Amino acid sequence: MLIVDILAAAGEAAPQNKFGFLEALEQGGFIAYATVIILGVMSFGSFYILFTKWFEQSKILRQYRELRTSFWKAPTLREGVTKLEKNSAWRQLVDDGISAEDQHAKMTDSLEAHDWLHGSLARSEATINARLASGLPFLATVGATAPFIGLFGTVVGIYRALIAIGIAGSASIDKVAGPVGEALIMTALGLLVAVPAVLAYNYLQSRNKRIAELLTGFSNDVLANINSKGAVKPALTSAPAKPAAAPAKPAAAPAKP
Repeated sequence: MLIVDILAAAGEAAPQNKFGFLEALEQGGFIAYATVIILGVMSFGSFYILFTKWFEQSKILRQYRELRTSFWKAPTLREGVTKLEKNSAWRQLVDDGISAEDQHAKMTDSLEAHDWLHGSLARSEATINARLASGLPFLATVGATAPFIGLFGTVVGIYRALIAIGIAGSASIDKVAGPVGEALIMTALGLLVAVPAVLAYNYLQSRNKRIAELLTGFSNDVLANINSKGAVKPALTSAPAKPAAAPAKPAAAPAKP
């Protein structure tokens, strides 16, 4: 019974934590809630763009690996394009190249076919790259502004701490801990939102550059194939042939008695 009474008395005398995250938000009021909501929206948008863009880029890279083994084996571009997935970046390039070839045949001026086809494919590349880059400006904006939004909450928290000190007439810990804790929380949230956004932007941007290089190379291959009437195709790497099995040695003749 004595142990039970001691534990009960200790539980009753335990101080309550008045400086937690929710308590800091309640003390900060509207500004603290607004800052947290804005940073939360930024964080959600950053991770949404990261995952959606990553899946989109991975799909394009997977389609390119499949394209290298199937598309160029077709005798013509018009037959090869049917092997590509619909609404893919690679099919868009081929469709635009074929469309440009058909349109050039209808022209009456002396515009060279190479210039017309090159311009059409370059415009198609620019459209694909612009679509891949969509959403990245949001990541850059979050990475650049989230720390300052958190800093705004920090400044407000420190200002409230100074007001509490002025009213109380002394810098007691119970008057300063709440506003200062709120300020530190806002700073941490700003950095927590900004750092993943910057990392995601750099990662996605590097993958976009790789895809842009592949698009340019494929566009040049399509242009060369059209201008050569199907005679020029990129060299396809095939799997190395397995070495032939060594011929069996003839059986030794039986020894004469």
